Order: sequence, then structure tokens, then C-alpha cells
Amino acid sequence: MRELVFTLEYEAGCNAVADTLADHPDARIRSLSLHATAESLWRVDHASGTPEALEDIEDAFLTSDYYADCLAAEDCGATQTTQVLEHTDDTLVLYSYWNRTPSCASVPHIALEHLGDGALFETRHQNREYTWRVIHSKDRDVRAFFEGIEAAIGDCADMRIGRLTDVSAPTYETGADGEGLSADQAAALEAAVEHGYYETPRKVDVGELAGRLDVPRSTLAYRLRRAESHLAKRYTDRKRSPEGAPTTL
Repeated sequence: MRELVFTLEYEAGCNAVADTLADHPDARIRSLSLHATAESLWRVDHASGTPEALEDIEDAFLTSDYYADCLAAEDCGATQTTQVLEHTDDTLVLYSYWNRTPSCASVPHIALEHLGDGALFETRHQNREYTWRVIHSKDRDVRAFFEGIEAAIGDCADMRIGRLTDVSAPTYETGADGEGLSADQAAALEAAVEHGYYETPRKVDVGELAGRLDVPRSTLAYRLRRAESHLAKRYTDRKRSPEGAPTTL
């Protein structure tokens, strides 16, 4: 078995769920179950965040012009059904069923075409970044799979490949820093260290650092949180795994 991990980062206006999550940077959505046939797709998703974020996420799923998982840049004519299974102050669970049309495209359907039957999917969606983990059989046309995704997303999203490996082997993550961080996250972390953000007492706060880097304060804070979270998880994974080897997501 092989494992693929990649991230789609959506431009504004291209994906209703991504736009909603961008308005609520601390909210996130992860898939609990995801399955596809040539004609349909169904999934269960768990969203967490503030009550306001969950209200907006539910509204995005229920009122979008077309299904959020479709990679088409406009309404492709698909029909969908979304049902709320649970909604509390801090939890939202949604069931979605999608009947596709010939003009529809999605990651699971492109995987079905190029990676074959039996692929397993796990997704995590936060801010505009939609990360996919796909487990599939060996000896499949992975290049055609990624080319199919690139053709489908067009200018609506950028794709970053994070991992290509055998499931049973230690994982190898690509990235600007060799630790699986995006280039923006690595740059934010390096600047924070260079300017004394992590010293005690701090020599610079987030607002001052953002001004020096000429990026919005909220953007820099988000990049630092993501980088810190990623490195912390890698550290604990190494401590837990045999001989300190990193584990899969």
C-alpha cells in the first residue's frame, strides 16, 4: 500500500467552505468517513469551532450553489443532500451525499480513475488549506492522478505535495524546511526566531513582527500557530514511535 498526502490551498471565492473557514481561523473540519463510486460520493464530517463558526459552516454546506468537494470552478449540475447529524455549541457532524454529472470532478473520483478501487481517504480542512491523505494500492499512475487534480482545480487552488511513501515505511515529508512546513510557515518561524519572538522576555510581538514582514497580523499569527502545532506533533510522534522514527498522520 502507498500513502499520498497533499494540500489544496483555495483562492478566495472558489470554495464556499474554504471561504467560511478563512473567516474563522480556529475552526476546522475533518472527515469521519468518505466513500465514492463512479456516480456518487458520500461522507461524514466533524467540524469544531466556536458556536458562530459552526453556524456559518453549517450554512455553507446547506446553501452552497454546488457541492463543496467538487473541483469544478462553477455549478456543474450535481445534486446533493446534506443532513445535520449533530450540532452542539462546539461540535457539528454532517452527512453529505452527492450525485455527480459528467462535468463534475473531485479528488475521490480522480483517484478512482487513476488509483483504482479501494482507495481510503482522510481529510482535514482549516482556513483555506484542505489536506488529503490517500491510501491506495501500489503500481498505480500517481503522476496522472496529480495531473488530473491540477487540471480540475485550474487557478482556484494551489497544490502542495506533502508525502509519498509506503504505508509501512517511515514517512518522508517534503517542504521548504524538510519538516513538512509550507514555505510561508517556515519563513514565519525563521523570522520569529531571528527577531526574538521566542525569547524571554520577547523582543518583538506578533504585531511588530507582522509589520516587519509586511503581512497582516492575523496571517502571521495563523502561520506561526500552524508551524508550532506541526512541529509539536512531530516531536511527540517521534517520542512515541520505535527508535524515535516519525509516524504517519
